[in-house]
Amino acid sequence: MGIAEAIALTGLAHLVGDYVIQSHWMAVEKTKRWWPAIAHAVTYGLPFLLITQSPVALLVIVGTHAVIDRHRLARHLVWFKNQFAPFAFRPGHTATGYPDDTPPWLSFWLLIAADNILHMLINVAAVVWL
Repeated sequence: MGIAEAIALTGLAHLVGDYVIQSHWMAVEKTKRWWPAIAHAVTYGLPFLLITQSPVALLVIVGTHAVIDRHRLARHLVWFKNQFAPFAFRPGHTATGYPDDTPPWLSFWLLIAADNILHMLINVAAVVWL
């Protein structure tokens, strides 16, 4: 499968798994406990069965999804990249990785974008190379 096709198909699978299939319980609890994070990751992986039957690719997609969501790794990635600024502009380790004076709606959506991109990079790589 080529990269362009993988991006399109995994993008659709990602949207279905993360936004259509995920329940409110999973969304609220996945950062607090492993069981909801695992339940979400497993259901998240279901649409990917239509794209790949590679057990290794599916394990990478589901496993990394559980870890990324459980630990909110996107906020750490955002925080890290925001450290490449003059000292006065570096945020503390906030809930979103952005400074506290960033409008809440903006920091929330930028964090969601970073999270989606992180998942997509992993998913496309898994589908193409595994």
